Amino acid sequence: MIELHLAQPPEVVNAGAGIHGTRGLRDVFRLPDLWQLHLYNYSAELTLLGTTFSVAPGYVSLTPAGTQVQFDYRGRSEHLYVHFRPVVAGEPSYVPVVQDAGEAAPLLSGLLRSAIESSPSASARTTAEVWTALWRIAELTPAAVEAGHPAVATAIAHIEANLAQPLTVPELARIARVSHNHLTRLFVEETGSTVVAYLRRRRMTRARHLLVSSTLSIPAIAASVGVPDLQAFNKTCRRELGASPRAVRYGVAGAGSAG
Repeated sequence: MIELHLAQPPEVVNAGAGIHGTRGLRDVFRLPDLWQLHLYNYSAELTLLGTTFSVAPGYVSLTPAGTQVQFDYRGRSEHLYVHFRPVVAGEPSYVPVVQDAGEAAPLLSGLLRSAIESSPSASARTTAEVWTALWRIAELTPAAVEAGHPAVATAIAHIEANLAQPLTVPELARIARVSHNHLTRLFVEETGSTVVAYLRRRRMTRARHLLVSSTLSIPAIAASVGVPDLQAFNKTCRRELGASPRAVRYGVAGAGSAG
């Protein structure tokens, strides 16, 4: 989690669309005095603050000033970006470095594209669009991350940033620095569900968004939410969303929605 100050509008220095992965599959960046906001339209790995995260279309990342970030691409990769300086004032918001924007991704894309189109001739509008996008990103964070037991917040932040990866309760407990059983008890108290149920629900929420809003193949979507076994993905989709992946994609009556 990082502290992001949003009480006052940020100073936006640059905004645009970046295309990478055409000349090489690795880039390393460090901006000494500027934060970096990225909204991704591709799958890749990025490494910052000592951790490697998997990103997919619709994910967002925030890199504090002076932090080195390494991108490992899988081919031609496009993202929207903003370089900015937050104004340190008021109470901070606590935001994951990487998270899945889910159903908010189209809204964020619209805000950032509007900021890009209005820059630099309409700097006030650019600032307003970026400020709104940053608030939306801060509001993506589940309530249990912002309040409640730190172990639950840590586990949820890791889940949100690594939905595509194999995740186990013992691994999450180790990251949260509590025992397996203690994390399970805390999770039920804080969220009303077990760790496994929360993880399954978040994966299927992400899957539903990709099925409806993207042209990714069903196997690609299954892999991007950490359920690469198609039989298991189909079974979980029916259980959580009330219909098969194909039925969810084409809006067949009876397809439910995840919370």
